Amino acid sequence: MSASTASWSSVPLAPPDSIFKLSAAYKADDYPQKVNLGVGAYRDDNNKPWVLPVVKKATGLLLNDPSLDHEYLPITGLPEFTSAAAKLILGAESAAIREGRTVSVQTISGTGANHLGALFLSRFYNWNGPKQIYLSDPTWANHYAIFKNVGIEPINYPYYDAKTIGLNFNGFLSSLDSAPEGSVFLLHACAHNPTGVDPTSEQWEKLADAIMKRNHFAFFDCAYQGFASGDLDRDASAVRYFEQRGVPMLVCQSFAKNAGLYGERVGCLHVVGATKDAADRVKSQLSVLQRSEISNPPSHGARLVSLILTDASLFEEWKRDIQTMAQRIISMRKELHRLLTEELHTPGNWDHIVNQIGMFSFTGINPAQCEELVKGAHVYLTGNGRISMAGLNTHNIRYFAESLDKVVRGGM
Repeated sequence: MSASTASWSSVPLAPPDSIFKLSAAYKADDYPQKVNLGVGAYRDDNNKPWVLPVVKKATGLLLNDPSLDHEYLPITGLPEFTSAAAKLILGAESAAIREGRTVSVQTISGTGANHLGALFLSRFYNWNGPKQIYLSDPTWANHYAIFKNVGIEPINYPYYDAKTIGLNFNGFLSSLDSAPEGSVFLLHACAHNPTGVDPTSEQWEKLADAIMKRNHFAFFDCAYQGFASGDLDRDASAVRYFEQRGVPMLVCQSFAKNAGLYGERVGCLHVVGATKDAADRVKSQLSVLQRSEISNPPSHGARLVSLILTDASLFEEWKRDIQTMAQRIISMRKELHRLLTEELHTPGNWDHIVNQIGMFSFTGINPAQCEELVKGAHVYLTGNGRISMAGLNTHNIRYFAESLDKVVRGGM
């Protein structure tokens, strides 16, 4: 064995990603009533991936457009896409957009936006001490890896209250008050992943007050605009309120979920500057960082979303498609709650099922009960009790409710 070959023998074997490991186990299972509640991707009532009708229509238009080619996009992305994406999240009347204080860069979906935003902060944020970011406890697991990879240490702040299966708002506020001035806080704009627990409008106002009082920086992650309520504007309200208040912020935006474009990796990073000059400086550095990482972003997905966002009829059709997805998830929440409370009389309070919002729900069951569901009922979910509501449908929801009921009562 050569020295160069032997050198790889010391590389430690990394554990598989928990979500993808769960999906692989589900696929290998031949049990006829198996249920996959782990993956965060929309499924229709027949448990099939759904290509949005508006995406099919936009794809046809692009395929028949003789002016399109496969040349490189600009380093910061398709201008029509980034401009329209900024208006979607910040609002068409945004002062930051109107005054030229917003920098928008196309990214490799929301993950790429998080990474580029994290990398930019690691290089250029005015850190008062150690490079640290405050993440909600819990948060999307990939947040930890993204920030660690760029030298920023993740610190947890209180968010989920296991006793109420709701928001630990006082703990959240206390963390904002006690963190060093100028700290960076990652905030889920809507449909919090993984809990499905969001602050109310009044709570967002108090959070903004606390952030401004301590000169903190808001790092918004918005992967589910439209999935929380079915209304694009309502789900962007927290981000827009912070922008109106003048909170220093950036926003990571994804079109994987709300456009069903999981594999196209369409995302955007928006940085709001205090002045146009500051925004110009930020854009120059984001261009340098992007150039060294991906050089130029891919075009097809960005063209699809750009067409949908800028064509009035397609945009209205997209909003209807979003409502179709959101309302199906909401109907599953209502039916699961009804089965547990009215038919099965499952011990405990299950109101959190309908009070939570978005694709995910924290059931409140413990790791041992989760393991029992996987092994005994072939219901695949993560060990923290999180389920993807999109994995439930009219064909399997009763089976899941009955299995959950048995586990809660003491065993399968």
